Amino acid sequence: MSDDTAGAAIVLEDVRRSFRSGRRSVEALAGVSARARRAQITGLVGPDGAGKTTLMRLIAGLLRPDGGRIEVLGVDVARNPLLVQARLGYMPQRFGLYEDLTVAENLALYADLQNLSAGARAARYAELMRMTGLGPFQSRRAGRLSGGMKQKLGLACTLVNPPQLLLLDEPTVGVDPVSRRELWQIIEHLVRQARATVLFSTAYLDEAERCDQVLLIHEGRLLGSGPPEQFTAAMRGRSFIATAPIDRRALQERLARTAGVLDTVIQGGRVRVVTSEDSPDIRAISAAVPDLTLTPIAPRFEDGFVARLRARGADGPAAAAGTGVAQAQPAPYAQQAPGGREAVIRVSEVTRRFGEFTAVDKVSFEVKRGEVFGLLGANGAGKSTTFRMLCGLLPPTEGALRVAGFDLRTAAAVARRRIGYMAQRFSLYEDLSVRQNLRFFSSVYGLSGRRQRRRIDWAGGEFGLGALAEAKAGELPLGFKQRLALACALMHEPEILFLDEPTSGVDPLARREFWRRINVLAGQGVTVLVTTHFMEEAEYCDRLLIMAQGRVLTEGTPDAIKAAARRPERPDPTLEDAFIAAIGTGGAPQAP
Repeated sequence: MSDDTAGAAIVLEDVRRSFRSGRRSVEALAGVSARARRAQITGLVGPDGAGKTTLMRLIAGLLRPDGGRIEVLGVDVARNPLLVQARLGYMPQRFGLYEDLTVAENLALYADLQNLSAGARAARYAELMRMTGLGPFQSRRAGRLSGGMKQKLGLACTLVNPPQLLLLDEPTVGVDPVSRRELWQIIEHLVRQARATVLFSTAYLDEAERCDQVLLIHEGRLLGSGPPEQFTAAMRGRSFIATAPIDRRALQERLARTAGVLDTVIQGGRVRVVTSEDSPDIRAISAAVPDLTLTPIAPRFEDGFVARLRARGADGPAAAAGTGVAQAQPAPYAQQAPGGREAVIRVSEVTRRFGEFTAVDKVSFEVKRGEVFGLLGANGAGKSTTFRMLCGLLPPTEGALRVAGFDLRTAAAVARRRIGYMAQRFSLYEDLSVRQNLRFFSSVYGLSGRRQRRRIDWAGGEFGLGALAEAKAGELPLGFKQRLALACALMHEPEILFLDEPTSGVDPLARREFWRRINVLAGQGVTVLVTTHFMEEAEYCDRLLIMAQGRVLTEGTPDAIKAAARRPERPDPTLEDAFIAAIGTGGAPQAP
């Protein structure tokens, strides 16, 4: 056994696995070879569909590889999967909490399943409750916990019998930044104090920087492995902040089309730029925009990931569809006027109660035409309830809601015809083809005949779905599912678009393409309301509203909210820093 293998908790050698999907064979893993060292956090990083979950299940002995070899804690998984499973803890994406049981009852159940001795339980429960902060909530049913608290309870159940190796499959997806930081504190404690080994799967590229080493996979292939600084070091001298006296969306679009620019991302009122060369021609780039200022900044892990994808010729779904990622959506809305004028969404002193529980408490705000407005908050803050009320799906207990000029108490059905809605989870019909989904949703929105055919043709061409018209929606890659969902939401040319966690799990290039489309729509006068836990996504918004425990904490532009969080010890806070500062104790869950 080599020294490298001896220090490794996980050894992967040419691991391959395929699945049947209808008549197609899908290659989930294509010859992955890597190591994960003991007593370290190894990040398994990549977008949804990259092969992360398949690799986790192979390591846990829940699947058998088609080829290659997997060794875990010195044991060949194929020869002795039960021994491996006895030594590891595995928390899948949808961990099986029993929502009608209390926190304490869930712990007791998993202690039974993991054969934890009766004498060891009290001390272990106390340690887990202290570690997760769930001590005050032991009598609360799991179904009444917030999303972040559920994830912490799932982790506690996984850790009831302390494992040597912990497999965490995207434990931070769908949880707010506060809960994400709390989960990371727990994980880092396990590694630094208990000397556990952790394989941490995530689609959030910023989390890679917290790992000791990273395995970067995309479309079943290993793009790179090593410490995170190895990925960022290659990007030194290529990252800048761009400012100019023009609209930030126009600035991004011009820079994205400029030779020598590899990547552009909006950050509040500025644009983050990554160049394609180590020694970029700043003068040539500056010539693309009058009075442009480029300020060098430190690179980040995502820059390296995007550069590797670009080097492979990957441009997200756009490339596969034959359209460039820089291509923006042509104007489909002849009736729309450029926005920023009158308010088209008005929320006035709105309260929503469920029995004795107040989910939304006297919330007020307005959204103007053509504005991109972000609704942020910790899990359980009341965002989803507010969202459902604005979509006309839930009546308020008190207060007034007006959308597109209609009172939702009296004209919710009429208002809904002016709204497009894209759900957090892929909510289309997976057994129907792309064309059938487009036809169904356009019919629901009242389209028929020539107009329906015209809009279906528009969606096929504009979103690169034409060649996939007969493919089942459930068999599409995630990037194409996202495009289909957005196309369905836009079939009836709505003047208001509601987006609920729209880019969760997709790769950075698909996310950039998505937001360039949203920017074009906003420029045409379409009003966009978005909920998100992804702070990079919130930077695209014109204004943000942050909620906690059903109330408004703060409202303003991303730059203004960051400025309010500035401190001597934190002179340049990120939006995540500002979010956590705004939440403070106001977003802390309360014991019953």
